[in-house]
Amino acid sequence: MASSSKIRIGLIGAGNIGNVHLQEFGKLGEECEFVAITDAYLPLAEQRAKQYGIPVVSPSPEELIRRDDVDAVIVAVPNQAHAPLTILALESGKHVLVEKPMGLDSAAAKDIVRAQKRTGKTVMVAHQMRWEPLALKVKEQVERGELGNIYTAKTGWYRRKGIPGWGTWFTQHNQSGGGPLIDIGVHMLDLAFFLMGEPKPVSVYGSTYAEFGPRKKGIGTWGKPDWNGIYDVEDLATAIIKMDDGTSLTLEVSWAVHMDTDSAPFLHLMGSDGGIALRGGEGKFLTERFDQTVDLPLAAPTDDEGARVRLSRHFLDCIRTGAQPWTSAETGLRSNLIIDAIYESSRTGGEVKLDWSL
Repeated sequence: MASSSKIRIGLIGAGNIGNVHLQEFGKLGEECEFVAITDAYLPLAEQRAKQYGIPVVSPSPEELIRRDDVDAVIVAVPNQAHAPLTILALESGKHVLVEKPMGLDSAAAKDIVRAQKRTGKTVMVAHQMRWEPLALKVKEQVERGELGNIYTAKTGWYRRKGIPGWGTWFTQHNQSGGGPLIDIGVHMLDLAFFLMGEPKPVSVYGSTYAEFGPRKKGIGTWGKPDWNGIYDVEDLATAIIKMDDGTSLTLEVSWAVHMDTDSAPFLHLMGSDGGIALRGGEGKFLTERFDQTVDLPLAAPTDDEGARVRLSRHFLDCIRTGAQPWTSAETGLRSNLIIDAIYESSRTGGEVKLDWSL
């Protein structure tokens, strides 16, 4: 592919998140174009094709992946299909942007990492929170040493009443891989590791609970419930993650909980010289000067182009240059290893060591 030519993209999954990718990559029309689309429900793929001027509706993901006119594939389907489709695309010579979580579990994630190493193609996980303007501003301060030694962090996302698609694939462990831990917790894990400087996690102690979902309580507005379906995932998870350098990270997430919460994601970085507090779209730098506590507000620019545009551009740049994506297959594996360990720790009641072997 000549560096000046447009990168040709095939989209697998025409639902809500697929539509977001169509909109965001569409803003980079000089660099890329959608040439094919497919979905398990083909009329939806046909509707999107008409809406966005995509020339080909493929009858299946496999057929789309085999196309010679596709350079890169976006995998925006339920979690259990992430690994099989990503691996098939890699082995067919395609680059892949895969929605989070990268794998249904760490075994699937390791399969992706091995396939990426075999093929040398780009794999990137679509964790847009790293590209939020405040996250980038914080990263800059961390790299300048403004926080000193970041020795611990706390992150999470407590939704008060937000169970998505009760009874659908969202709430079935064999299709989703879990509840809020793998759905929204994976975002907060990725963001925390990015801002902490990518330390290596080695062990986990965690607990998960299902107090709402089994009773059909705590239902949110995302997705259409299937009241004849299954709910066999957690609705709250909490964990402490220890790193090989002695630093630690606390994670707390819920889809439903009786607590005073604004349902916004949060992150606290605690450093020897300063701290960061992020909540929703707002942030503060916290430090001490002249024996007094000092809080400095962090504001996002009002004319920001958006996190997902930056994410999309980064994916295209990595394809062109061969650079390692910020959210590489290894970062996806790290999240899956931690999530599996939290579930295992909750089952066994003990600390779980992470197995990084491929």
